[in-house]
Amino acid sequence: MEEVIEMPSGGQPDIDVRRAYEQKIAPWSLPERKEYLLRQYEEYKKQGLKLDMSRGKPGSDQLNLSMDLFKNAENLISESGIDCRNYGAMDGIIEAKRFFASVFNLSEDQIIVGGNSSLNLMYDLISKALLLGLNGFSQPWGKQGKLKFLCPSPGYDRHFAITQQFGFEMITIPMTQEGPDMDMVEELVSRDPSIKGMWSIPMYSNPTGITFSDRAVRRLAAMETAADDFIIMWDNAYPFHHLYDTEDTLLDLIGECKKAGHPHRTYMFSSTSKVTFPGAGIAMVASSPENIAALKKQIAIQTIGFDKINQLLHVRFLKDPENLKKHMRKHAEFLRPKFETVIRILEKNLEGKGIASWHKPRGGYFISLNVMKGCARRVVELAKEAGVTLTPAGATFPYGKDPYDANIRLAPTYPPLEELEKAIEILCVCVELAALERLQ
Repeated sequence: MEEVIEMPSGGQPDIDVRRAYEQKIAPWSLPERKEYLLRQYEEYKKQGLKLDMSRGKPGSDQLNLSMDLFKNAENLISESGIDCRNYGAMDGIIEAKRFFASVFNLSEDQIIVGGNSSLNLMYDLISKALLLGLNGFSQPWGKQGKLKFLCPSPGYDRHFAITQQFGFEMITIPMTQEGPDMDMVEELVSRDPSIKGMWSIPMYSNPTGITFSDRAVRRLAAMETAADDFIIMWDNAYPFHHLYDTEDTLLDLIGECKKAGHPHRTYMFSSTSKVTFPGAGIAMVASSPENIAALKKQIAIQTIGFDKINQLLHVRFLKDPENLKKHMRKHAEFLRPKFETVIRILEKNLEGKGIASWHKPRGGYFISLNVMKGCARRVVELAKEAGVTLTPAGATFPYGKDPYDANIRLAPTYPPLEELEKAIEILCVCVELAALERLQ
């Protein structure tokens, strides 16, 4: 059994946590510590702060890195002769397909380049699977009765919102240090044909920051499923978003599925939303050539083509994998101090007290904070009253229900560094106050 990420106090009696906490704050008593923190908290409230850490957005300084993209707009003719101001190239211009193929070591016939949003492509794919069926399906999902989807958690709230809207029963899969709990995944999919898919953010996962191990990827590729139309929604959202020179690496699931005899199992999604401009980048879906060929026939009914001008401008700006790396190192120069600031303040205020833990990511956009069991909603409430807006507690689990009420997703990327420092200092006070309310 793989080691599941520890949820602080998740399985411990409060008395054990209390003992550890009392030892850390000695010689203060719990009432004395609470009184001291309440004075701090009230001072923060008087400041009338409005600090937002609720969503993982790039800061303005990061957005400025891509302004030269618009300098490439003089000639809008693709190398294949297509005028990008007009109709055509429904599955993306050749330059854009070649760019993504080179980045992900794929062939061009494995890729469709769409509009600005990979989330939109994911929503669209689930819709097609339900209404029309995908390549290899004997019938659409929508004709098969009540269906289920696996949801590694803590995970991405917008993934869960898609499958909830379409009526899937969502099954929470605990995250481990290597990715989803593969023992549980393999056992469930092997016996239940109503389980049709699984969400994944495999690299610098949202919010844990964990990258799936090679072993986990190979097990996902090789596992036998009761449903012959089971798919993996491989949301590779942060493959370029390294914070340090020592980068995480991710095994190619599409290639591993082919090796394991399940070539059509995976649909991978990615975009430039946090590379250039969120809401104005380019997105792609990749899979086996057969899956993509079938998907192209379906998409051809719904659009004559995506925004080719934006595709062309992006490819001219980003150029190739090496230039992309250079560009993302510039992003890291802005992001690394923010992540390190959050970790430093958490360590200074909460380390060793037994009421919180966190993972130090090497990339991505989030930090996953686990507070004392039963306290996350209260921490978020206290923070809001003090002027700090956090992602709602429970958002990282299906149906918005964290079984431990312990996980809080921190999004440190958007606020300026000075505001971020103050927000995390306030957060730490709120974490302790919420824990003291439970311990006293």
